[in-house]
Formats: sequence, C-alpha cells, structure tokens
Amino acid sequence: MVSRTFIFMLLAVAGSFSSFAVNGSSSDNPKTVYAPGEELKYSLKYGFIKGGEARLTVNDTMLSGQQLNHVIASGKTVGLADAIYKVRDRYESFIDPRTDLPVKAIRSIREGSYRYYNEVLFEHHHQDSAKVKSQKSGEHWVPENIHDILSAFYFARKHKFNDDLQEGEMIEIMTYFADELFPLRIRYRGTEVIDTPLGKLECYLFSPVTEVGRAFKTEDDMQVWISRDKNRVPVRIRFQLRVGAFTCNLEQFRGLKNPFSSFVVP
Repeated sequence: MVSRTFIFMLLAVAGSFSSFAVNGSSSDNPKTVYAPGEELKYSLKYGFIKGGEARLTVNDTMLSGQQLNHVIASGKTVGLADAIYKVRDRYESFIDPRTDLPVKAIRSIREGSYRYYNEVLFEHHHQDSAKVKSQKSGEHWVPENIHDILSAFYFARKHKFNDDLQEGEMIEIMTYFADELFPLRIRYRGTEVIDTPLGKLECYLFSPVTEVGRAFKTEDDMQVWISRDKNRVPVRIRFQLRVGAFTCNLEQFRGLKNPFSSFVVP
C-alpha cells in the first residue's frame, strides 16, 4: 500500500492539477509563474508517521540542440516504510518553453522488486494530431497538443490557475500516460485557508476524481490545495484511502519566481 500511495502522491503533485483547464486571467503574465531553479520539497505522512518524501524541480537543459525546461518529480520511502517496502519513483519531462509542450517524457519506477522504465518522444508538428514514440509500445497517433502527466501540470500553472474558477466546475484534459490516453478529471471546490508547516495559507481547493476500487471508496477521496498567489504551487495533497488518511505537505521551497504571498496574517 505504501507503493500505491506513492504513485497517487506523485500523480497528484506532478499531474492531477494538470486538468485545471480553465480560462486564463488576462491580468497575469504566464511567463512569471515559475522559472528554472525552482525546487519544492514535500513530506508524506500517515497520521504523525512520516513515510516518504517527494520533490519537484525545474532546470534548463539542452536536448538535440534544443533548449528545454527539464522538470522532475521524484518520490521515495523513508524510515520504517523504506525498510518494509523500498520505493524510488521518478517522472521527468523535457518541455519546450516556447510552446509549453513536452518533447520527451521518462517514467522510472522502483518499488520493492518491481522495476519499470520507459521513454516517450512527442512530435507536435503534424496537422490536427501528434505522434508519440514509446520505447515500450512503439508509435501512436494521439490528439494534438497532448501533454505527458508532468508537463500538463506546469502548463496549467502558467496558463490556467486564476480567480475566474467557478465552484463546482468539472474540468477534463487528455494526457498520454502509461502508454495510453489518460483523461484527468477534477472538480473545483473553492478557496480555503489551511494550517501548514509553513504557516496559514490561502489556497484553491480541488478534488481530482479518483477511481473507486481497492484503494478509494468514493470519487472524492483525494483533495489538493494550491497556493492562491502568482506561484500557484501545490501545498497539500490528502488521500482518504481504505487503510486510512495520508497527507503530503509542502515543507521547503526555493527559487520561486514570485514572493510566496499566500500567507494569511492573523
């Protein structure tokens, strides 16, 4: 269950927010939301017990002569959880800063004795469609302007998060994940002030639609909070699983493009 929870956490931190396909605010300059050098660090707890850590980073890189943003979402178990079932998961996306579309995506999974590694290349220059080339499954035609699950989050941060959201609004976006088209659906719940390890923060609250089954009892068993400022970073993710509640909190950050101004002063 630790392994499965880490997958949910990484997808939430790195991708679930990507489905916030809402109208952009004309007063925001999307180029000021994030920049290379940004680093976000999270802890995963079951009650008061720390079971894991996660990190989101943005860097400049060159790939085939093209300057790109290299974003990485990584997660690992720690402490007793690491001794029981070691997890080392890593998602990478190489994003063209001119279009905010992915050029390459990497998924590297190490969970106990299980290993999975795949690379996917994206071609966006085709008319009315795109092509993906997966090391695992070969070439596939997909909808145009498609994202991987990580690039979608950074696209949404730059272009989609704003105060024009309507409470109860359901949003959907299609991504290419795990060698298939993966529709992400999320419901906006409004704004909320929460207590965090960093202090009281004003946030947007969302409920990604979860798949009812072995892990989740209902479609609304995941909640995510995003800072209500120009950085629009995820500050908390909570999972209500059948085995109990897990919480992932932002604990450290550096390299933010803008002041972290979602603090609520008493």
